[in-house]
Amino acid sequence: MILDNIKIVENDIKNACERVNRAPKDITLIAVTKTIEAERINEALKSGIENIGENKVQEIMEKYDKIEYKPSWHLIGHLQTNKVKYIIDKVDLIHSLDSLKLAKEIDKRAGKINRVIDVLIQINIADENTKFGLSYKELDDFIIEVSAFENIRVQGLMAIVPYVTNPEEVRPYFRKMKEIFDGLEDSPYEKINMKYLSMGMTNDYQIAIEEGSNMVRIGTGIFGERYYSI
Repeated sequence: MILDNIKIVENDIKNACERVNRAPKDITLIAVTKTIEAERINEALKSGIENIGENKVQEIMEKYDKIEYKPSWHLIGHLQTNKVKYIIDKVDLIHSLDSLKLAKEIDKRAGKINRVIDVLIQINIADENTKFGLSYKELDDFIIEVSAFENIRVQGLMAIVPYVTNPEEVRPYFRKMKEIFDGLEDSPYEKINMKYLSMGMTNDYQIAIEEGSNMVRIGTGIFGERYYSI
């Protein structure tokens, strides 16, 4: 099932790219592995997945040594400052930088292991009270502050748009994110790069790609429905 689902997702990515004259090779597919056991993650990696995304530090810690094939690890969920130390040597990209306090902790912990850590700045593009992230109006000042850190390299932006039944309803949010992303491409700061625009999940990733996303985070589309305990 996992291999079949990956093929469906890859074909959908190809079709979305064709609609807007983009190259599928330019889209990074992240398999979101929240609640997924190591055995099934390894099956996905064996089937061609190269990037896995976890929402929680605890799950990274539990699975890290059980995962084969050496994927790139992405921390895509909210990151508390007191948990940075546990994953600073494990993840390749943190998608959820959303405060100066967190930036200071990431910089400190990365400095201790002589590493420059790649991050994305999370934008709360719909100004939802239930989601983390900066307002895009705060972004310019935030970038100036983050650019001063020696051990952080900003590689782009991330957004989670509202979940809706009709994905067309969130197209304007994706479009706005692309405008913001493009506006930062000529940043004068050495450690501020607009390489990745991470947006789009199972429900809306084709729309996200059509509007400029080059990194999509797919969980249900690859692993099937998940059932969470309360």
